[in-house]
Amino acid sequence: MKADLHCHSHFSDGKQSPSFLLQRATENGLTHLALTDHDCIDGLASLQREAEELTIINGVELSCLWNTMEIHIVGLFIDPTNSGMEKLLASQQAQRKNRAQAIDKNLQKLGTPGLMSYLQSLPCTAYTRSHIADFLVQEKVCKNKQKAFKTHLGKRGRVYVAASCCSLNEGITAILNASGIAVVAHPGRYSLSKTKLGLLLDDFKACGGEAIEGSYSNIDPTTKAYLSKLAEEKSLYLSVGSDFHDAAATWTDIGKFPALDQQAIKNAIWLHPKWHS
Repeated sequence: MKADLHCHSHFSDGKQSPSFLLQRATENGLTHLALTDHDCIDGLASLQREAEELTIINGVELSCLWNTMEIHIVGLFIDPTNSGMEKLLASQQAQRKNRAQAIDKNLQKLGTPGLMSYLQSLPCTAYTRSHIADFLVQEKVCKNKQKAFKTHLGKRGRVYVAASCCSLNEGITAILNASGIAVVAHPGRYSLSKTKLGLLLDDFKACGGEAIEGSYSNIDPTTKAYLSKLAEEKSLYLSVGSDFHDAAATWTDIGKFPALDQQAIKNAIWLHPKWHS
């Protein structure tokens, strides 16, 4: 078995279609693939229709607020027809659109109109700052996406608008009510001390969360070993995923991340009862 349980399509901030992801996953020898777009599930139906040998796991990645910090929670094995999940996703997408409109107004004041027209021309459902960074590069306002975040979209940026999203508890509850498993995405990437990461996981577990990502693209061996230890200490499953966004990014690919070591495999998410139900 070879699984990638975290990737993105053009329905959120990925560059490729669900069909491309499926083809790449097949080429790379995967057996299981989860599409986990940000706050939307639009690509799941086509993946399920087109998949032949590959097992598709319905997923989503929710932006959630924890102690004023944005934390991403992946939902795996969700029922995409669940009304509670549909309602939450509609709210999340509306908040993303409102943020984009506020940034658009700020850009217009600086003499750069056209953001909303650009976003509406894209195949995405959930607008992200990555899309806005692409727009700033296209309009030659910024040299590259990194500069766009630093000078315009980051907290000290010229057009910054704070994100608005559901709470950690609301996100996890929606995943559970949709029969899913809640997973903390890339826990080593947040600006959190070990103590604060532990507190996050305690709150996450208290809300019904069951897993953390123990391996993902570009994870370093020290972080990987520490996350494995944390999962053991807090009785959490370990998930894995590339967090793939773009085929042009040579440092990542579908299924490209370090394998869990033998000690960690005993906590692997594919041992969860839902995996076999």
